[in-house]
Amino acid sequence: MTRNKLHVRKGDEVQVLSGNYKGVRGTVLRTIPQKNKVVVEGVNIRKRHEAPSQDNPDGGIVSFAAPIDASNVMLVDPSADEPSRYRIRIDDDGTKERISVKSGNPIPKA
Repeated sequence: MTRNKLHVRKGDEVQVLSGNYKGVRGTVLRTIPQKNKVVVEGVNIRKRHEAPSQDNPDGGIVSFAAPIDASNVMLVDPSADEPSRYRIRIDDDGTKERISVKSGNPIPKA
């Protein structure tokens, strides 16, 4: 079994590159590496009809963010406030740090 790795992680701010939500920014709520998908806040909103239950006695229509393909999002560099690719820099003590290609500044962990 191969290990799938995504270029974004939970809590990162990303911008959607293509599709119906092109240009929209949001925070990554969840990653699904096995399917190469991410769930982004406010993107790909779907509606589901739910029957009444103990938690929700009235039932009704519930909105939720559905997954989109991870290749359609790009990490936003907080210093330049633009989407950017990143490189990994390994310090002398062995710690890894993401560095923005456009600005050269580090991208902090979420």
